[in-house]
Amino acid sequence: MDESNRTLSGDFTLAGLFPHSSAAGLLFSIICAIFFSAMLANGVMVFLIHVDPQLHTPMYFLLSHLSVLDMMYICTIVPKMLVDHLLGRGTISFVSCTAQYFLYMGFVGAEFFLLGLMAYDRYVAICNPLRYPVLMSRRVCWLILASSWSGGALDSFLLMPLTMRLPFCASHKINHFCEAPTMLRLACGDKAAYEMVMYVCCVAMLLLPFSVVVASYARILLTVRRLSSMEGQRKALGTCTSHLVVVTLFYGAALYTYMLPPSYHTPAQDKVFSAFYTILTPLLNPLIYSLRNRDVAGAFKRVVARHRGACGVAKKEF
Repeated sequence: MDESNRTLSGDFTLAGLFPHSSAAGLLFSIICAIFFSAMLANGVMVFLIHVDPQLHTPMYFLLSHLSVLDMMYICTIVPKMLVDHLLGRGTISFVSCTAQYFLYMGFVGAEFFLLGLMAYDRYVAICNPLRYPVLMSRRVCWLILASSWSGGALDSFLLMPLTMRLPFCASHKINHFCEAPTMLRLACGDKAAYEMVMYVCCVAMLLLPFSVVVASYARILLTVRRLSSMEGQRKALGTCTSHLVVVTLFYGAALYTYMLPPSYHTPAQDKVFSAFYTILTPLLNPLIYSLRNRDVAGAFKRVVARHRGACGVAKKEF
């Protein structure tokens, strides 16, 4: 390929999620509703966990940071997508694409690690309940968060320079947004070494936390089987169901995107799976935890009751 057809900079064309048809308006409305609902639902979760003393536990402390991560990484993708559709444009500069790639991989990587380490919290709560205050102390919780953020940052600092220093072909057409598999497809020349390093990094990023999940829940299932009470078994499994559902949804889509060989992918399938864990999962996470959790529902009722009581007192004084 001639050097004039390669570049290390310039604008990329974003194909986007919105088709050039009558369905574009409907899809835009759906994604817009999902985005604002996800921001509201995660914001409510963070607020409830912060203001309600009964939710000041290690599990909810980690869950509040999961909600913050959800809000941060959905904001790296969806707002630009919606604004571009409204303004009728579909380009992103090299610098903006690099920033989007870096932030997205960092936030998603941090969520991979955090979901994996949250399984350890469930393991300690069920298998070592008497030692739970020690094994899940405030210091351990902050260590879990630091490990998650460090893992996500390391992922970004390794993959972003590796990918964005490659020369890109003249078409510069990105199927949905700037992420690792998409950018590698646009690169020119011999990419075998880069693809191998990328694959190893992505596998490590997924398999390390996933192995923690598998090991933790294997021990949990063994412990639950030894419980003589059926009620105790249901209660123990009930505390883990929400986390397992979230892990299955998030890791399932990511494993398809990053671990299956490119020959098993099509652009349309990549677009659907990327949209699922980028746009839909941040909405599902707080809904799954809140709908299945009596503590969160109780916290919401207490906050509403306090607000009504405060309003009643204010009216009487007035």
